[in-house]
Amino acid sequence: MDLITLYIGVLIGVFIISGITFVIFGQVTVRKLRKKAEIKDHLGVEFVSGWDIINVAQALAIPRSWAKKLKDSPLSSLYADVDLLYKNTSKFDRVLAFISYWLLMFIGISGMLLSLLNVMGIID
Repeated sequence: MDLITLYIGVLIGVFIISGITFVIFGQVTVRKLRKKAEIKDHLGVEFVSGWDIINVAQALAIPRSWAKKLKDSPLSSLYADVDLLYKNTSKFDRVLAFISYWLLMFIGISGMLLSLLNVMGIID
C-alpha cells in the first residue's frame, strides 16, 4: 500500500467522524440556540440550509480575537455573534464546535491539496 492510498483512507475516516460531529453539534448546540429568541437572529446568514451550524462552529472554534475582528467588519452580519454565543454555550458545546469545525476545514484543505497534486501529475 502506498502513502497516497493510506492518506486517502485516513481522509475517508476523518470525513466520517467529521460528519458525525457536525450532526451532533447541530442537534445538540445549534438547535438549543435557535430556540432562544434573542440569539436566533444572530447566528449569521444562512446561505443554504444548515449553514448557520457552520457559522456557529466557526465563531466558537476560531480564536476570540479573530472572531471579534469579523464582528467589527462591514460584513459582520454574515457571521455569528461570538459574544452572545459564549454567554449561551457550555464548555462541551465549545469543544464540540472546535472539533467539528477544524475537522471540516482539514477535510476541505486536504481535498484541495489532493486535487492540486493530481492536476500537477504528482499523484497517478
